[in-house]
Amino acid sequence: MEGRQILEPVSTRLERIAKLAKGAPGMAIRSLAHHIDVDWLKEAHKLTRKDGAPGVDGQTADEYAANLEGNLQTLLDRAKSGTYRAPPVRRVYIPKGKGTEMRPLGIPTFEDKVLQRAVAMALEAVYEQDFLDCSYGFRPGRSQHQMLDALWQTMTAMGGGWVIEIDIRKYFESIPHDSLQEIFRRRVVDGVLLRLVGKWLNAGVLDNGAMLHPEAGSPQGGVVSPMLANIYLHTVLDEWFEIEVKPRLSRDARLFRYADDAVLVFANEADARKVYEVLPKRFEKHGLALHSEKTRLFEFRRPTDKDEDGNAKRVTFDLLGFTHHWGKSLRGKWIVFRKTAKDRFQRALKRVVDWCKQHRHESIREQQKAIARRLRGHFEYFGITNNSKSLSRFRYEVVLAWRKWLSRRSQKARLTWKRMNALLARYPLPAARITHPLRLRPANP
Repeated sequence: MEGRQILEPVSTRLERIAKLAKGAPGMAIRSLAHHIDVDWLKEAHKLTRKDGAPGVDGQTADEYAANLEGNLQTLLDRAKSGTYRAPPVRRVYIPKGKGTEMRPLGIPTFEDKVLQRAVAMALEAVYEQDFLDCSYGFRPGRSQHQMLDALWQTMTAMGGGWVIEIDIRKYFESIPHDSLQEIFRRRVVDGVLLRLVGKWLNAGVLDNGAMLHPEAGSPQGGVVSPMLANIYLHTVLDEWFEIEVKPRLSRDARLFRYADDAVLVFANEADARKVYEVLPKRFEKHGLALHSEKTRLFEFRRPTDKDEDGNAKRVTFDLLGFTHHWGKSLRGKWIVFRKTAKDRFQRALKRVVDWCKQHRHESIREQQKAIARRLRGHFEYFGITNNSKSLSRFRYEVVLAWRKWLSRRSQKARLTWKRMNALLARYPLPAARITHPLRLRPANP
């Protein structure tokens, strides 16, 4: 159109950034922000969740969308001129696993989420060219199940081995800002993006009315937080292990990392012990600490020794919600089994039980829909090969809980199993099923 600049689609600009980054792997990229315009922000807005709780300004996604074009244009002008002020994050606390420990959760404003998404899109195009195959967390086209399958294949090919289970103490809250920014500048030196990332790191946290300014940690709850956390561990762990450590080892070794959950697998015990000794120093050098009790080295091979009852001694470890252990297949061969970890099983079941208790007076049809939705969600994640027993048990426990709380709707509401089975025939719950069958892939070179 006459008088109007014709811009490239956002997808084309992302491809252009990726091509530039791939063609110059060691180069610091200076020009990224000029790709970001209102159309780019519209795409970021489209990708931003709309159902989250509001931040410190109280603005909802619907309220922001009422004048979307104007809001995005104003946001763009402020971001590029340097006048954008990153608002503090509203902190809430949610239960962390079992016990009374609570996990802090940050809630940014909706507008801040949109801008963070826009910046994360540009950074993803750059860093996807750098990230290594051992990294699976918060990356497009990669998932927990892919990592679990790759780990299974490695364990099977090695016949087990020596494993280092890595637990970084409060990783997302501990990343040193100075070190993170120094690593970030090695690849990105665009002034607008550097300024925005710096503002997010120093925006502060509103905790029970008190304003805090932590000197470490990635932006809590922010869209850009997983990207920055991945960038940091890519340098601290992934590159270090793949480029510096592996060439010095006598036999095969592999790293598998999903965000801050990581395991190292070694074919040789001496190699594993050498790396285990230097790991704490490596993390300490970059301002991080390993959990002394949860970071451990152990042998993970098919059982040979037996306990006092004559049963094979089994070593297990938990990763991404699954307990890994050796067992015999139906054909009598030793293989690595994965089952739902006990704590994840109990937490998921407790959520369903609590829901049944709180909503027991709703209609049976509405309860059935809600419980079925929760069961499908559970099976969607935990439905992996050889986990059928845990899935079936979970469904059985859910049925027990539903029957218990339906029976307490009134003094006359008690359900016998005959009546409960009739109710399930009319209002069926989904059957336990494997949603992620094991897919073998060629082993990494």
